[in-house]
Amino acid sequence: MSNTTNQHWLDAIKFNADGLVPTIAQDHQTGQILMMAWQNREALLLTKQTGTAVYFSRSRGKLWHKGESSGHTQLVHDIFTDCDGDTVILSITQLGGIACHTGRQSCFYQRLDDDGQWQINQAVIKDPAQIYTADNQVAKSNHHAMVSVLTTLHQTLQERKTADKDTSYVASLYHKGINKILEKVGEEAVESIIAAKELQLIKATNGKDLAQKQHDFVYEVADTWFHQMVALSALDLSVFDVIDELARRVGISGIDEKNSRTQ
Repeated sequence: MSNTTNQHWLDAIKFNADGLVPTIAQDHQTGQILMMAWQNREALLLTKQTGTAVYFSRSRGKLWHKGESSGHTQLVHDIFTDCDGDTVILSITQLGGIACHTGRQSCFYQRLDDDGQWQINQAVIKDPAQIYTADNQVAKSNHHAMVSVLTTLHQTLQERKTADKDTSYVASLYHKGINKILEKVGEEAVESIIAAKELQLIKATNGKDLAQKQHDFVYEVADTWFHQMVALSALDLSVFDVIDELARRVGISGIDEKNSRTQ
């Protein structure tokens, strides 16, 4: 999702008398319906701007960012509306694989059987008591900070595509082409390897400047990640495509995943 200052697209949405529109979150890969919530104009705009799902809580009377309590943020790939403009669908990747506050993958986990009985057809992935605890607040805070940083970087990289190459480093890389960008990725990767080996040596010999060597390694890894993000953006991809792939691998044996490639 890219940032935009144009808000005219919101005028096509028919919000109800309370200023709300029903919104369905649908898995980007499988098409499974995960949950339904409400959005007002501000929530929908923030969803577009941040690339993460923002809803409006009728019971609390305020906006809520999906995952602010659970850590299960939704990355938004596309926003759809129907022919009447009175319903919205968000095509999302559900971080953590849990959309429902009951700890299940989807809020729609009850199926009506032939006898007219509601049957639960999804298992609890994680006990809600383990999700909504005070002990998880630091992890959740770090998680939201990570999503915010990656979203901001992605938006900045998109904006730099039309920036002046003489006033923007990233714009100058775009101007020089993909080979130059990949050259920088390789260069930064080598520098991170060197920094890692220097840190390993300091740790093995109990040498001085441990903190400095740790900082150097983190710095070089950050440079590598950044230039990889530039390469992704140059090829019309984003870091969120990488997160999608990592999310797909969660719970899959590394050996099985590797073997599946050869097949």
